[in-house]
Amino acid sequence: MNRDRHPLTLVTLCLAVLVAQLDTAVVNLATRPIGEHFHADVGALQWVLDSYNLVYAVLLLTGGLLADLYGRRRVFMAGLAIFVAASLVCAAAPGIAVLIAGRAGTGLGAALLVPASLSIIRVAWRDETRRGRALGVWAACNGLAFAIGPTLGGLLIHAFGWRSIFLVVIPVGAIALGLAPRAIEESADPHGRNFDATAQALGAIALGGLALAAIESHGHPVVAAITFIAATAALVLFLRVERRQGDAALVPIDIFRIDAFRGAIAATAAMTFGMYGVLFLLPLTWQSSGSLSATQAGLALMPMALVFVLLSPLSGRLTEKIGLRVMTSGGVAAIGAGLLVIALGADRASIAVDEIGLVLTGLGMGIATGPLMAAAVGAVGRARSGTASALINVARMAGATIGVAVLGAAYALAHGGADGLRLAMAAGGAVQLAGAATAWMAMREQRSATHRSARRIVGS
Repeated sequence: MNRDRHPLTLVTLCLAVLVAQLDTAVVNLATRPIGEHFHADVGALQWVLDSYNLVYAVLLLTGGLLADLYGRRRVFMAGLAIFVAASLVCAAAPGIAVLIAGRAGTGLGAALLVPASLSIIRVAWRDETRRGRALGVWAACNGLAFAIGPTLGGLLIHAFGWRSIFLVVIPVGAIALGLAPRAIEESADPHGRNFDATAQALGAIALGGLALAAIESHGHPVVAAITFIAATAALVLFLRVERRQGDAALVPIDIFRIDAFRGAIAATAAMTFGMYGVLFLLPLTWQSSGSLSATQAGLALMPMALVFVLLSPLSGRLTEKIGLRVMTSGGVAAIGAGLLVIALGADRASIAVDEIGLVLTGLGMGIATGPLMAAAVGAVGRARSGTASALINVARMAGATIGVAVLGAAYALAHGGADGLRLAMAAGGAVQLAGAATAWMAMREQRSATHRSARRIVGS
């Protein structure tokens, strides 16, 4: 690819990812006005949120494979177009059922565009140093959505109503879609691979079952347990099918023999386990105790998001100076320290200690997210970049889903409040430190050895 295209390529990819993440960040604020407008019950409103998450989880692996097989730019643009069209459906929805369907459509679009965007970065930036810097900027756009999402969403809903939160992403997505043909060079690696329908079905059942079990864990525990068992059985069958497929598999099992890739997957899951647990439980505790209103709670979360945004673009350069191993394991450990600080300050009247913990959490996210993405997509050859991108996003999704469910259960076990927050954050901090240790051990080999292994196992 012509190097002159790279800045425009990164702008295009970042706009698309910002659109996807911003939509997720603001919809939570609109559930009450949506419920009042459609006279919808809590169950229907839950599916306004969860239909996106469920479809996204089910189709992530498919999105990564399609990018490798049929063209990364093509799949990226298809995902972005679907996302924009589905957002328009949401904005114009005449009833709650249409709105839920539109949200499912945005989940489909995200499942195509997010893995494709990471895969394009792997292919377009072949130099590791430049790729690391690009991924730092890409990660910052994820953080930017969390930083501006609640404030922007609140202002839009207050001034223009709930439909505006879906309309606002359409022009940004349309700009990215218009830039993509010029900014992104097409690439694909279909040789020796196929759609593998059996593995696709089993993988979708496993991922969808995990997401559905987490969704239903609080309201319908029996349904959640049955779904989790079905997902586990599907995962076992999936692994058996993939072992027989060898190099032609949807997810070649040998990819997990690469130390850097395995460490990146484990650390990423641990990272989102803690981050989403904090985002779920800390505002809940503040509001339940009467310490802060919903608006004040959103503002109180800003330090974490701002530190994340400010540090992410620098993560590539920092990695060059202190190394991938220190950045990844140190970043996840910093998140663990942040959760433990919040646990220590759980019974204090002031939120000052919480803010220190949030800053540490944002610090860890800022320095670890980009390098973890770089470790995952850089550990494999370009032919498997779509698969690697999908898998690292599966790890993000799984960590977030399980984190909210497990830490939410710990919070409830201690009857909520300060005691519940303390138990949940202590448990979350322990998981973070375990993830940091895993990253430290897995990334102990020299980078050159990792790359030799990657080329041997999954292609150049």
